[in-house]
Amino acid sequence: MLLTSFTVEFSNAACRPEAQALHCLARLGQNVGKALPYLNAVLGGYTYIKEPPSLSFHYSQGKLITVDADSIAINCVRSPTEAREILAWLQREINAAWENRGEITPKYSAAPWPKPADILRLLPKTDCGQCGLSTCIAFASMAAEGNKGAEDCPVLPPIARKELATYLSRFHFDGQ
Repeated sequence: MLLTSFTVEFSNAACRPEAQALHCLARLGQNVGKALPYLNAVLGGYTYIKEPPSLSFHYSQGKLITVDADSIAINCVRSPTEAREILAWLQREINAAWENRGEITPKYSAAPWPKPADILRLLPKTDCGQCGLSTCIAFASMAAEGNKGAEDCPVLPPIARKELATYLSRFHFDGQ
């Protein structure tokens, strides 16, 4: 097991102290830098930097996670409990990627970003507002950032809902 311990700190966004979301910083007790190319191969991060190693990716509901050799940063968590659940999932992912590294081809590049235009092609383009947004373009932009999912478009036919969910699953992780 590579990652066995970490300490956690929470803070509110300095620019928005009234915001209810917290930022989480976990300081790792072990250096996980050598596992990051394997984790990147498994999770397909949006940003991968080889030296010094770091990996960033979207988690569900628009959370951005960055892992480097000695820390994990998570933005916009609702509570310390949610952050600890995400950290536990990520600890399992890091350890599994490291333990299975002999079967994983390390990846030293970033995955593609979701494209709002690709998402829009899968939407009904009715601008009905039933999702809570005024246009399908706004919905596509929010979905690209991880803040909306296929289930959030009430007028999307089942086949299109499945296609959109499949497309978005390539970019956003929910820890399942």
